[in-house]
Parts: sequence; structure tokens; C-alpha cells
Amino acid sequence: LQQILAQPARCRELEGLLESEPSFVDEAPDPRELPDRPLRLFLSAAEDSGEIHAANLARALRAECAALGLPAPELFGFGGDRMEAADVELLARPVDHAAMGIGAALGKISYFSGLLKTAARTFKDRAPDVFAPVDSPALHVPLARIAKKHGTDTVHFVAPQYWGWAPWRVKGYAKAVHTALTILPFEPAWFAETGVHTEHVGHPLLDALSDVPATRPGPDSEDLVLLPGSRASVIDLNLPWMLERVAPLVSEGAKVVVLQDSSKHGGRIRNHVLNSSIEGEVKVKTGDLHAHLAAARTAFSVSGTILLDLLHHRLPTVVIYRLESGLAWIRPRLLNTPHFSSTNLLAGREVLPEFGFSGAGPKSEVERALQTAHEDDAWRAECLAGQDEAARRLGPPGATIRAARAILRRAQGALGGPS
Repeated sequence: LQQILAQPARCRELEGLLESEPSFVDEAPDPRELPDRPLRLFLSAAEDSGEIHAANLARALRAECAALGLPAPELFGFGGDRMEAADVELLARPVDHAAMGIGAALGKISYFSGLLKTAARTFKDRAPDVFAPVDSPALHVPLARIAKKHGTDTVHFVAPQYWGWAPWRVKGYAKAVHTALTILPFEPAWFAETGVHTEHVGHPLLDALSDVPATRPGPDSEDLVLLPGSRASVIDLNLPWMLERVAPLVSEGAKVVVLQDSSKHGGRIRNHVLNSSIEGEVKVKTGDLHAHLAAARTAFSVSGTILLDLLHHRLPTVVIYRLESGLAWIRPRLLNTPHFSSTNLLAGREVLPEFGFSGAGPKSEVERALQTAHEDDAWRAECLAGQDEAARRLGPPGATIRAARAILRRAQGALGGPS
């Protein structure tokens, strides 16, 4: 109840920070203060999206050590196939056990209990110079406490979004983590008031997008693309509802495409399309996501990191966040942000129409927003200007190499040099 009563004040506080401008940290460590032995670095990722960044971080750490004339580091820890492919010695594979939902997570308590024991033995026996987990605070904050107990500092890549959902957790986080690497421009100012030491590195997704041509809808762009999420449960919750909302535009001739970066859920998506009222008018395309986005005119998307891909292509987008019924009352009352979509948070205002709801939801409002986004040229031009501002404030690519340098500086400090 106390957290619910405090929510309006926290929301106003964060709203005032959304205009902050970050300074990117890009100083390299001094190789004279680093040992001539290989550094021992414990990396960890707990789920798919975090593992992408962790594997890239492993490569960046090797590249940075080579550039500084240091021996190749010993990289070991927790992850999955991507980290293994990046030559990280895996001690456990939590990515293979990643679960969504309370019921699934409860079934894996014994596995994660064993994971904590494995980590404790590793911190004791191998004495890593730095523990560098990526995202996933539910696992990595307990691991950071274990690391601290054994004298290892933690540099956490992708600081948790406590500013949005759970600010009361930040006190424990500050005690467990030496440095949090922030990725959004307003985060350093928020964490500065909480006792957490941060370095701002920027968003790692921009590194993945650095080789993807940035586009904006052209005069021949016509597709309305639906992005219903990448997890089975999210697709099942959202896609049928989304298909019905675009039906009025289909009746006016709009061309609708459901997109997925992977073919993993292709069959599931096609079944939802076949069971919709517009099944003969919708295409499903998997793979080559950015080629399809570059040819699109408008997007209809669930909230998530996919919004940064859409921002890269300056696609006018209507965003939804549909809640499971059991969470419908409590989550909005604990949300501390004026917006939930990343583009709007970056811009500090509602550039993209966003709708958070459960159950039947605001059907007519969403349909009107989709029609405006797809057909109103004046609104689209205004949306584009807002997206340009959001992209500017997000900053440049290079987050992963900046994160690697921050980790090496912490190793330098832990070994007695300046940090």
C-alpha cells in the first residue's frame, strides 16, 4: 500500500529526469596498471536477449585486451549457445532454462538454487577479477551478493529498470553491485540519487543495428506490419486481438503483414491468422526482419525492445501492452513512469500512441489510432520529428566496447590501480 501511495510522486520525479542529457563514458583503461597474466572474468546471462549482449561483450573484452597488448582473458560463467559460440567456458546453462510466468519459475527453483551453489564455488576457487552479469537482476543481484562475499566486484551491464517498476529494490542493489552500466539517457540521473555508482554506456542494441541501413517510410511503402512479440504466451495473448483491430483497415485495402525475426513460432502465428476474420488478407513473414521493416509504412506492436528496431526505421507505430487479468489492477498502480514505451520515454512525451490494458481493451480507440498512423500524413510528419528527437537522445552505438572498458577499469581498480 505504501508503494501504491508513493507512486504519483515517483512518476513526477522521473518525468523531470526525462530531459537529462547523458555523457558517454569512453575512457580506455591504462594497460600499465593491468597484470601481465590473463584476466579472469565471470560473465553471466540468464535469458535470450541478455545472452546476445553477453556474447558480444565477450568478443569486445577479447578485442580490447588485444588492443591494449594484454593476454587474452579467461572468460567463464553462465549462459547458453551464443556465449559458448563466443568461446566462453560455460559452467551452467540458465538460458536453456529461462522461464516466463510464476508457475514455470517455481518449477525451476531447485535448478537455480544449484546455480547459486555453483557460483559460490567458482568465486571461491577461481577468484575472478570481476563478475560481469548482463541484465536479469532476479538472478544476478543474488549472484552479486555472493561475489561480494568472496571479494569480487560486480559490474552489471544493463542496469535494472527499478525506476519504472520497483524502486524499493535499489537499496539492496546498491549494496551488492559496484558499478551499474546504464543504457537509457535518464538513468544516470535517477541512480545518482540512490547510492548506485553508474557509468553510462548507451544501448547495446544500437551496436547490432550499426550495420543495418536506417530507413524511413517512402512514398511506395504500404504494409501495415504487426509485431506480436517473440514468446509463445505473449503471441497468444496479443495477436488475435491485434488482428481484429486491423480488420477495418483491411476492409479499406490496407496490406497487413505479421512479422517475426525467427521462424520458431511461425506455425503458431499462422494458426492465429487462420482463425481470424481476415485470414485471407494477412501475410506472415519470418526472418530478415529489417528488410521487411524497411518496406513498411506503419507498425502495430507490443511494447518491448522491438520498439528500438522500429525507431531505427522511423516507423509510425501504435503500441500496446496487454496485461494478464491477474496483473491488471496492481501493475498500473506501481508503474512510476509517465509512459511505458521506450520511444516515448526517450522523447519525454507521447510520440507513439500507447495503450496499456487487460481484457477486451479500448478497441475503438486503438482502431482510430491505427487509422491515423496509417493514413494521416500531417500526424505522420509530427511523429517522425518526435522519433528523430528520441533517436538523438538515445545516443551513438558503441555501448558494448564501452562496457568492456568499464569492466577492465574495475579489474584495474580491484588489482590496486586507478579505476
